[in-house]
Amino acid sequence: MATEDKNRATAAAILPLVGGAANVSSIAHCMTRLRLGLHDRSLVDDEALKALPAVMGVVEDDTYQIVLGPGTVARVTPEFEHLVEEAREAAPPQAAVSGDDLAAQGAAIKAQQKAKNATPFKLFLRKIANIFVPLIPALIGCGIIAGLNGLLVNLGWLPAVTPALAAMASGFMALIAVFVGYNTAKEFGGTPILGGAVAAIIVFPGVANIDAFGQTLSPGQGGVLGALGAAVLAVHVEKWCRRWVPEALDVLVTPTLTVLISGLATIFGLMYVAGEVSSAIGTFADWLLSNGGAGAGFVLGGLFLPLVMLGLHQALIPIHTTLIEQQGYTVLLPILAMAGAGQVGAAVAVYFRLPRNESIRRTIKSALPAGLLGVGEPLIYGVSLPLGRPFVTACVGGAFGAGFVGLFNQLGDTVGSTAIGPSGWALFPLLDGNHGLGSTIAIYGAGLLVGYVAGFLATYFFGFSKDLLTEFNVSQDPAPSTVAATGGPHPSPDADRANGPGSTDSTDPGSPDKAPARV
Repeated sequence: MATEDKNRATAAAILPLVGGAANVSSIAHCMTRLRLGLHDRSLVDDEALKALPAVMGVVEDDTYQIVLGPGTVARVTPEFEHLVEEAREAAPPQAAVSGDDLAAQGAAIKAQQKAKNATPFKLFLRKIANIFVPLIPALIGCGIIAGLNGLLVNLGWLPAVTPALAAMASGFMALIAVFVGYNTAKEFGGTPILGGAVAAIIVFPGVANIDAFGQTLSPGQGGVLGALGAAVLAVHVEKWCRRWVPEALDVLVTPTLTVLISGLATIFGLMYVAGEVSSAIGTFADWLLSNGGAGAGFVLGGLFLPLVMLGLHQALIPIHTTLIEQQGYTVLLPILAMAGAGQVGAAVAVYFRLPRNESIRRTIKSALPAGLLGVGEPLIYGVSLPLGRPFVTACVGGAFGAGFVGLFNQLGDTVGSTAIGPSGWALFPLLDGNHGLGSTIAIYGAGLLVGYVAGFLATYFFGFSKDLLTEFNVSQDPAPSTVAATGGPHPSPDADRANGPGSTDSTDPGSPDKAPARV
């Protein structure tokens, strides 16, 4: 009960600071963030929000995003929704709004939301992320059960239970194509169940009786990529039918033609093509880490934080999912997770290099536990990015940690993750590899340590210029002009827990419209 009261109190504290229920147009959440559509952005009190104990930071993109952290956001969001609903029910009737006024208001909101970071490529990646991010909780749960089952099998314990655990762990992955098809159609403006119906063809055992391109199809061939392509095709067919089929026949003809045309194209084209692409992805990932693991890891780990800042890391989500579907784990995620280790090491170095700046030090102390668990937003937006150089040195730390893990992949010790989403210490329960769990855990843990140390040393010795130390290593908050020169406005003393030396309106890395920035 106390936990419920705490979550409701957090929601109640947030609501007036975002302009009240009347200012909220939509409510959603991802792994770490409460995402709000707002009618009037000017009604939000950013500094007061950042000062709330439960708020790790705020980010503005197409929605206003309040970083609450994993677990917390899933509990606060329903309470927030209830408060908004209660406030709207209690509100007095509003004066009538003309159609012109409503259209103008809607156009203004749409323009405000889409003006930032709305390039076609990023919008496409955002759609892809929206398809896969809702699947992450199931991937995590099934992945942990798979790891537990593997441990019990290796130890020879509970033989009567392990078949049931195997079924729980594998059931979702056996049908993941259906969920991808459903979400794809939903995201691209079609009927979700038709997308799922077409994607279900891919996993239907009966496709083993069909020959295409000179080979017999196998159930699951093409995997999530095939399901994505099939559902997109289904959306286009459905929209075409809606334009040309008479309204009286629409309910019969449109679903039939959508499944028939898209299904034939899937069976006699997409499954084969997507299967070849999926196989190529797996082959390339294995080749890359087997032949250039250390170098590839160094590059991937060093570039991942900038990719997150640009939102381009979303392109990796289907690749991770494809590798998990093919091999049982993705070998890329543990390498990319080292970027978070570099970030943690850099933050610790900032803590020691600025002993007089209690504001930044308090931010680091409050954000460090989340950073250790792979939630990178508080440290990125509240510490390293506004300071400038520490963000670069954090990337260096991530590069060394990833290079270490990549080296062992090159030597034959594969380190993988059975699910996407968690990072940092939270990834330990999801680790898997080819040489036993003990070896896999040891390599990943050692990689984190290398990332911590490299990020710390790079930041401690190269993360600050003399001017930066002079300006920030002071007991009082620096002047606004000082922070403007280093990346963002410094928060008030009440807000320093949330955003440290500054806040930004940078691109949100994590989303349901994007994969969460768990680095």
